Amino acid sequence: MMLLQLSAAQGPDECCLAVSKALEVLRKEAARAGVALSVTEEERGPRDGTLRSVLVSLDGEGAPPLAQRWCGTLQWICESPYRQRYPRKNWFIGAALFAPVRELPAGDIRFEALRASGPGGQHVNKTDSAIRATHVASGISVKVQSERSQHANKKLATLLIAHKLEAQREAHSAGQKAQRRLFHHQIARGNPTRCFKGIDFTPVK
Repeated sequence: MMLLQLSAAQGPDECCLAVSKALEVLRKEAARAGVALSVTEEERGPRDGTLRSVLVSLDGEGAPPLAQRWCGTLQWICESPYRQRYPRKNWFIGAALFAPVRELPAGDIRFEALRASGPGGQHVNKTDSAIRATHVASGISVKVQSERSQHANKKLATLLIAHKLEAQREAHSAGQKAQRRLFHHQIARGNPTRCFKGIDFTPVK
């Protein structure tokens, strides 16, 4: 399982829209590659339907090549949907892959099955697939729900807790948490890894 973050950094509303559109393209590519994608954290953008940042988990044999394909600067060529006759047509966002964290012993975590809630259709609302996981020593707790099994949710919850523990340990160094914070301010505006165009966000490379 891998963690991939898409971020608009300090970009304008158009970049936040690009993050949302990129996430939808990533979902489709993950489905075609047989990779399970789950949104683990997200920061809403200033407008409806936009995202400032989103962290997703990718699970499956095709996850590494898919993640590598997205890493780097992403360019969106499109007239602003928010500002008429605005001269700028190039918008940049970033995608970064975070190294897997160490696995935690199962005994370190307490699991609780919950009824899933929120969007996701009838399947989510009618099953007890959601999992609340608590790291006994630190008290760190996460809730994970999806349309997959409890086993898959437990696996993702364990990864998220390990990720949060790693971030805690390295909060005062150049570790994973610092890297993620810095990433928001370091999106290059040249040499894009991938390029998309038009309001439909069509991939061109």
